[in-house]
Amino acid sequence: MRKILLPSLLGIVTLLLLACGGAATAVPTNTAAPQATQPPPTAVPTATPAPQATDTPEPAQPAASGSDYSPELLAIAADRANGPGAIFVGDLNDLVGPAPTPEEGDADGIVPLDALEKHRFVYESDYYRSVIERARFTNPTPMTSQLDDPIIIQNACVNRALVFCKIQETFWGPNLEARTNGMLRIEMTSFPELGIAGPDSLGLVGDGTLDMVNIIGPYVAGELPELEIQYLFGLYTQRSQQYEATVDMLPDIEQLLIDETGGYPINVNWHNGDDIFLFTKKPLNLPQDVQDMKTRAFGTSISDWINGMGGAAQFLAFTEVYTALERGILEAGVTGGDAGYGQRWYEVTGYINGPLTSWPSSHNVINGEVWATIPADLQQIMKEEAAKLELEALRVGSIQNELGLQKNVDAGMTYVEFGPEMRAHSDNAVSNSVVPNWLTRIGGPGTHFAAVFNRAIGPVVGITIEPDGTITRQ
Repeated sequence: MRKILLPSLLGIVTLLLLACGGAATAVPTNTAAPQATQPPPTAVPTATPAPQATDTPEPAQPAASGSDYSPELLAIAADRANGPGAIFVGDLNDLVGPAPTPEEGDADGIVPLDALEKHRFVYESDYYRSVIERARFTNPTPMTSQLDDPIIIQNACVNRALVFCKIQETFWGPNLEARTNGMLRIEMTSFPELGIAGPDSLGLVGDGTLDMVNIIGPYVAGELPELEIQYLFGLYTQRSQQYEATVDMLPDIEQLLIDETGGYPINVNWHNGDDIFLFTKKPLNLPQDVQDMKTRAFGTSISDWINGMGGAAQFLAFTEVYTALERGILEAGVTGGDAGYGQRWYEVTGYINGPLTSWPSSHNVINGEVWATIPADLQQIMKEEAAKLELEALRVGSIQNELGLQKNVDAGMTYVEFGPEMRAHSDNAVSNSVVPNWLTRIGGPGTHFAAVFNRAIGPVVGITIEPDGTITRQ
């Protein structure tokens, strides 16, 4: 049995403050599948030459109805409708139904229509359709390799409790194993179990200590500040804005990860339910309410936002925040609604203020040498199952994005939505602190990712990085 095991490492784990969801549904094996219409791609080389970015189909027109899909795909969608693995081909009602596990749905464990309607921009987008095409429902790649022993890939996600990690373990892994008759398996583990910290992830997957790992912008910002482009807090006022910007810059992010690690970005994780809030003991109605407020931060960009608002950002381990808030060492904690609820911050604060609209993403990156040892047909099958994982994450994400705030309100907290003055104050923090500080960290306005910002983010939020480095708003 081919298997790479991670040696024991020492480190302090910073728990991620993000959430997503999913779980397993059976996927037929490829034995009865039609033959692929295209030959599977060849194995990606390791570091020299570098792997190529994930294949992306030609942009497709968004579907207002299922009429432009093939009869074969429409039949497959009908068969998968109203439960885990459902896909959108024109009717949002097909996506309504049980979440993979009850905790990933609403109070009844359901992905409801009203949440899906709020995220219609996802399902009618060119990108969503391109993911359907990558999944190759109508022409799945046949498994032709004959292996004596299974290939086992150890996958290190941040924390098993996080729903975007959970969906990899309960949806992607079982489906991949079923489709390959047990010959390609994902063995899930986590940063705490391995004794590693987020900043270690780039180097450990690059040198082969890790087979595959979840790489997240705030964790690796010190080494790879360009990746923080996914986490520039305060930029967006609508989830659709961040979704649009993210899908535009995904090829640039994937190539950045390839160049940095020599590995292969196999899938996109959508960190659903991650709108950011300030948990406080007093309401934050006006800019002066934030002045000098000692606030726990979890990364460079969010620290820039806190300091830009006039607060005082403090770095503190996530598990220590509850006690610090209880004892008055901190006056506020900043995190996603789900994460704060999970740590029971509602017990030591009374107000949940915000939000900073946030729907970021991350990638799982597989080591280049490990990827090259996987036969070409199994590589392609792994890609197809990763695309199905992303489709399910986007389905469940519709309700997950609605739950973070509500859980805290139901626990007794008072919601203080930022009014016009606080919104304007936040905009100033973005223009005067968040974006210019990030620009300095990546090397200035002449860099590639400054251009990516202007192409993907600027038109969506009305902010431009000028050639001299100044930040202007429309």
